[in-house]
Order: sequence, then structure tokens, then C-alpha cells
Amino acid sequence: MTAILELRGAEKVYGTGAAALRVLVGIDLTVQAGEYVAVVGPSGSGKSTLLNLLGCLDVPSAGQYLVEGVDVRTLDDTRLSHLRNRRIGFVFQSFHLVSHLSVLENVELPMFYARRPRAERRRRALELLGLVGLSQRAGHRPAQLSGGERQRTAIARALANDPALLLADEPTGNLDSVTSREIMALIGRLHAGGATVVVITHDPAVAALAARRVTLRDGRIESDTGRSAPALAGAAR
Repeated sequence: MTAILELRGAEKVYGTGAAALRVLVGIDLTVQAGEYVAVVGPSGSGKSTLLNLLGCLDVPSAGQYLVEGVDVRTLDDTRLSHLRNRRIGFVFQSFHLVSHLSVLENVELPMFYARRPRAERRRRALELLGLVGLSQRAGHRPAQLSGGERQRTAIARALANDPALLLADEPTGNLDSVTSREIMALIGRLHAGGATVVVITHDPAVAALAARRVTLRDGRIESDTGRSAPALAGAAR
């Protein structure tokens, strides 16, 4: 299998000297292509900081973070932005849709920044809206959508540039229980279709859907457990 991401002795420290705060300590984590991983842990365990590292929104203070074999600390801001845009798809709890753009335009946005031709952007965005069941909402603004429809739009946008990694941060945090199940079923179908998924969550029901669970406590990996291949296949359905 191919490693999508690798953390090797990664640490994150804020401040210096006596005031230094070590938020992540000695993190060793490898996610292979096609895996479905849930990262869980209590408040203050380091989940948000780990999310920032995995999404290349921050870099380790020590150790290494490699995305498809590339050490992110060797990249300048331009190349790091390119990596985030092309290789990582983000799904956030608060959706982060652009309010004055249509659903279609929101999905096109990552492709615009990737300088893909307009006709290609439009074709791909319509294809993805069909995938998430929102073809009929393409011309609507985010304010005209339900919470579940906004999250479906966010998922379509995350997939726009065919990322190597789908990174979901509390993807059901602002949704009711029925809509949460629908969104997680969609993510499950994407994984079954070959997507590599890492979900950051505090919800045991969401974490239970993943084939592998990584538990953080006090900035360290407390446990890293996975299911057998038959169980994984069942979870994907």
C-alpha cells in the first residue's frame, strides 16, 4: 500500500522557554491509501492541532510530516498552498461556504485556484453535485440550503481536485441526527469508492464507522486500533 501521510516523531510547541506549551508529543502516524481513520480524544487532547498539521495549515515544531513522501517543512508558502489545494480536500463543521457564490460556484472554487479551464470546472462541479445529490440546487446560494445540503456542497467542493486525502473536521457537528447519518453514509460511500478519509470527531457514533480509530490524550497517541478487512467492507456498506 502507498502511504498518503506520515508523521514521524512530530511535535507541536507553542511559545518558548518556561512558557512553552507542548501540544503534540512524539506523534508517529501513517495512513495508507484507501484507509478510513477516525481521530478521537477528549477536549484538550490535541485533535485540533493534529488537524492543522494533517491539513498543512501548520507545520511541526519538530519531527517530520510527509504527504505522499514530501516533507512539508521543505515547502515554501506557494508550494504548501498548492499541496493543500491539489492533494487535500477539507470538510469543516461550519461548512465554510462563500455566501455570495452559488452552490455550483462554491464547488468550482478550488478548481479556479488550480487554474483549471472554465469548461472543465463547470463539468466537474456538475458531476460532483450529481454525486452528492444536489444537481437541482446548483444555482442556489448557501443561505437557501439546509444544513445537510450545505455539508453535501462542502463535500463536493472538497472532492473538486481529486485529492489524495479527504480530511473531515467534525463533519456532523452542526447537523441533526438524521442528517448526520446521511452525511456519514455519503462519506462511507466515498471511502468504498477508494477515497482515503481521516475524520476528526468527538462523536462515538461517527468514530465507530471508521475502520481504524486513533485516540489522542494529552498530546500523545494513546491507542491506534483497526478492524479486520471483512469488518471494513461491512462498515463501508
